[in-house]
Amino acid sequence: MKRDPLKLKSSGSEFPLILGRDVSGEIMECGLNVSYFKPGDEVWAAIPPWKQGTVSEFVVASGNEVSHKPKSLSHTEAASLPFVSLTAWSAMKQIGGLNQDNCSGKRILIFGASGGVGTFAIQLMKAWGGHVTAVCSQDASTLVKKLGADHVIDYKSGDVAEQLKMLPLFDFILDNVGGATENWSPNFLKKWSGATYVTLVTPFLLNVDRLGVADGMLQTGVTIGTKAVKHLCKGVHYRWAFFTPSGQSLDEITELVDSGKIRPVVEQVFSLSEVPKAFLKLEEGHARGKTVINVINKK
Repeated sequence: MKRDPLKLKSSGSEFPLILGRDVSGEIMECGLNVSYFKPGDEVWAAIPPWKQGTVSEFVVASGNEVSHKPKSLSHTEAASLPFVSLTAWSAMKQIGGLNQDNCSGKRILIFGASGGVGTFAIQLMKAWGGHVTAVCSQDASTLVKKLGADHVIDYKSGDVAEQLKMLPLFDFILDNVGGATENWSPNFLKKWSGATYVTLVTPFLLNVDRLGVADGMLQTGVTIGTKAVKHLCKGVHYRWAFFTPSGQSLDEITELVDSGKIRPVVEQVFSLSEVPKAFLKLEEGHARGKTVINVINKK
């Protein structure tokens, strides 16, 4: 392990493909030039998608992807956070421009608030002093309220847009749902105030699969550019966000966790032999936090 820039190319075959992005465990070996970590350190990380995954007894990671695990969490709890926390961190801080110094009093709207990214985003915004409106189903309302949501909208109880018309406009929208939501939700941002809509549902992978890498990236660039200009003319910012692996960001998230401002939301834990069941559960959707695979049955 070494804190070097990410390398997109790696040696070896693509198959067998190992799934999973999150990992929490103990360092077994380090590269010769590693000074940040040592064998025996308890760490956590989220591995980028161009590398083999983490549903395995051993995981190879670059030092810039790794951070010391929060001392207040077990490995099972810690393994539920890296991917979703870094995705929300990318969307809200790096792309959305929110931080602990400018978030106080801002009105935040989160679609898909009861999933892994949503439950972390709620807690992050409350830790930074924001006012959070969460959109989820009624059976998840108790969970998101416990996490700090100030207002909850049940998307099953009626038209969400009509319910939002009864509330003041927002400074920031995080969209974990996509689809038709993107067409009308930016209308609930404060115009000409720097308000931003960020979606995690993009056509990037679909374009690359359909058109190839070069044409797919070109089509994606045209799409995001067109949408950004269209919304800018209406007085709001439109952005896409993606998961970004970062050990340094996890260092900051560790501080938030150990200070009690962020807690993991684990819905269910499976053993390594139950991996097929775990993925079948994910396919059902309607998550309430994260599903964790305990590879070596050690907390």
